Amino acid sequence: MEQLQFLNEWGDFRLGDAQRAPDVYFPLVNEAHMISSVTSCLAGDCKVDQNTFLLASASERTLVERTGARNFWVKAEGAAPWSVTGCSAPQLAALHTEAEEPCTLYGGLLWQKTCRTQGATGLEAETLSFVPADDARVEVWQVTLRNPTGHPIPVECIAAVPLYGRSADNLRDHRHVTSLLHRARAAAYGLDLTPTLTFDERGHQPGRVTYRVWAADEAGNPPRRQMPLTADFEGAGGPFWPDALTGTPDPACFCTEGGTAQGGEMTAALWFAPCTLAPGATRRYQVVLAIDSDPSPYLTPEGVAEALERTKAFWQGQVTMQVADPRDGDWGPWMRWVAIQPVLRRICGCSFLPHHDYGRGGRGWRDLWQDSLALLLQDPAALRQSLFCHFAGVRPDGTNATIIGDKPGEFKADRNNIPRVWMDHGFWPFVTCRLYLDETGDDAFLFEEQTYFDDGFAYRGEGARRAPADEPRRGTVLEHLLLQNVTAFFDAGDRGSIRLRGADWNDGLDMAAAHGESVAFTAAYGGNLLALADLLDRLAETRPTVALHPSLVHLLETDAAGYDTPAARQAALLRCCGEAYTAAEPTAMDTKAAAAALRGMGQWLFAHLRRQERVSDGGSLHWFNSYYDDHGRPVEGVQGDTVRMMLTGQVFTLMSGAADDAQAAEVARAVHWYLFDPARGGCFLNTDFGEVKTDLGRMFGFAYGTKENGAVFSHMAVMYAYALYLRGMPREGLRVLRCLYAQSRRFAAGHILPGIPEYFDGRGKGMYPYLTGAASWLLLTVQTRMFGVRGIQGDLELDPQLTAAQFDGQDLAAIRCRFAGKALTVRYHNPGHLEPEAARVGAVTAEGRPLPMISRGRIPRAAILALPDGAVLTAELQPRTTH
Repeated sequence: MEQLQFLNEWGDFRLGDAQRAPDVYFPLVNEAHMISSVTSCLAGDCKVDQNTFLLASASERTLVERTGARNFWVKAEGAAPWSVTGCSAPQLAALHTEAEEPCTLYGGLLWQKTCRTQGATGLEAETLSFVPADDARVEVWQVTLRNPTGHPIPVECIAAVPLYGRSADNLRDHRHVTSLLHRARAAAYGLDLTPTLTFDERGHQPGRVTYRVWAADEAGNPPRRQMPLTADFEGAGGPFWPDALTGTPDPACFCTEGGTAQGGEMTAALWFAPCTLAPGATRRYQVVLAIDSDPSPYLTPEGVAEALERTKAFWQGQVTMQVADPRDGDWGPWMRWVAIQPVLRRICGCSFLPHHDYGRGGRGWRDLWQDSLALLLQDPAALRQSLFCHFAGVRPDGTNATIIGDKPGEFKADRNNIPRVWMDHGFWPFVTCRLYLDETGDDAFLFEEQTYFDDGFAYRGEGARRAPADEPRRGTVLEHLLLQNVTAFFDAGDRGSIRLRGADWNDGLDMAAAHGESVAFTAAYGGNLLALADLLDRLAETRPTVALHPSLVHLLETDAAGYDTPAARQAALLRCCGEAYTAAEPTAMDTKAAAAALRGMGQWLFAHLRRQERVSDGGSLHWFNSYYDDHGRPVEGVQGDTVRMMLTGQVFTLMSGAADDAQAAEVARAVHWYLFDPARGGCFLNTDFGEVKTDLGRMFGFAYGTKENGAVFSHMAVMYAYALYLRGMPREGLRVLRCLYAQSRRFAAGHILPGIPEYFDGRGKGMYPYLTGAASWLLLTVQTRMFGVRGIQGDLELDPQLTAAQFDGQDLAAIRCRFAGKALTVRYHNPGHLEPEAARVGAVTAEGRPLPMISRGRIPRAAILALPDGAVLTAELQPRTTH
């Protein structure tokens, strides 16, 4: 296949021979929650939620099978029926032969166009697809036919869209029975399908959703006739060679406006009036898929053109961070695609694109917080209320709800009544909240009161269920943060690290609830505890006491002498959980005393990890153990004649500071030796353990190199790069990012459209594109660490870690981003070609005028607020002095 080519700085691209990549799909979505996926042959699906699919739910396999694909047929005089999407029996049979019909795919933010030519007639077809960026739940596609020959070509066109019209559950649950609920009515411009009921044996409900497929020609004329029943349209020929097109259909199968059909699978088969395309002439047809929305505004060429421009402008407006690389012109356009991925995940959750095995849709707890990281860099003020609402999911015992509702701050009890605890969940809120505080300086946020979530599960998912309180407990945001991190510290396992419980970030480590421990997130929580201590020390300057629930105060006042004894920590936690759900007046705790307690916990964890969790390969390489299995055994190091190593423990010991500087350098060397393969995309999650380790998790049942078992998992790889930058190893961090980028860009290897996928498998193929938390971390890493543009208590700090090769011929490197509500361009000038360890920020000017500094590289927020929107800041890099 051809290599994917970017066409401009906005990331518009071209892919030749797209017919050879039938499983590669493109997302088309809007804020009204219309979510479509589309391939070069218009396979894919279209829906708004789990129970409302206009096209049948697509999977990786059905994309290739194409049986439920959108289609548009052209019957040219003297030629067999031709599909502009390539989905006809003759076109499919010709694939990978000399008669193969090439397809060129074009794409942009957020639209797709395919181009094909009919060999028998010379007719050219362009098919444009997009979901308008407005409040309508519609998908638009426009087919443009062109006659490039020197003679007229009579044609008849037929749009054919299989209307599924029900829940994804019904693909296997009563597929035929639910089709009998279908009632279709021919409207003037197309077919309306309204099922009589939504089928649910727990309680059927009246059907209230109408699925529509409407269409019009160049002049806005409606189809002249329709055929609603799939059986009549396809007959024995099936979707790729329908009887209604290859033979003479029974006139009784057609209907016109006002006609109805009931029962059975439906297809909106819409016949347009025949016409003749003169030499050089074009003709456009608009087809609109709608779910409870009006398709009529998009039925003219003018309506489509206006909606397309609005859509392009909307998605381009979501890209607030722009970068370039003088060595690689594709880096900047590719990063624009990464920049929209957090928005896609906010809309789609972790599901609703063809790699949909994360269940029934929506986002999980850690998604709420990590997706917010990139959004905070765009507009933290707009995200303030959402962050505040998220805290309503925290339970008084420090755990949290796992079912996220549709509305802000809405959380639900687990649908299966399974009180599963992911031990890492308490870590992420402070990571995000800390970024918010640094970007805004809004310390008042910490002292706003929010409710706690109470679904009757107490004692961190263990013990008897209790009746929820009539009135939920309330506490400050700060109390929520302290509670999550302090209770985690006391949830000690037998070896002194924090219990793994149901799993941590790695959902595949779900079979070690009794004795498993996550050393990786023990380090992470240790870093949080120390950072919270620093925060409280700063707050103590204006707030000598903090109001906390007595149960939390008692936990903070626990004698540190008991930290060495896991049973003592667990007993203290048990007492806290027993008191946590009782109504009590807050206790005023000395802020500095609370900070000291937190610091003591964090320091104890770090000392424990450095003393106990260092492992080696029996030679010169050393790193940190990441986990204990359900038999209480460390999982890394030399096991028999093999070396076992996992990336997660290395990421969080680096990121938290648990690894000292010398240990950090050792970890980086070990990762590069055991967990790095550029041909696969860089850093992979673990070495091959060579066993199905049922005392740790299901991940070991996956084929090695896939998912959590040894894949190049982009999320953790990017966090590793972030940690390397954080620890002053920018070259190593850049190498990790460059490998991920290179694998994504090599279409022949990665086999994905622009963006970063969830993971690359053992063959280097990108899997689960678009919906991954890696995108937020990549944006965060590039802006705040690589370019060093970040907030610090509301001020702007400039502290780049750019290599000399990242500067252009004018010795400049620039990033466009937002800070304090201002669009800024930050340029670094490096005339001395200094490497990052030798460079520091000197003078900074804006529009030619020097900016004041609180300290080196730190510019007061007031100075930024006084700048015009779009201001250009130039920072001079100068040699770092050594003593």
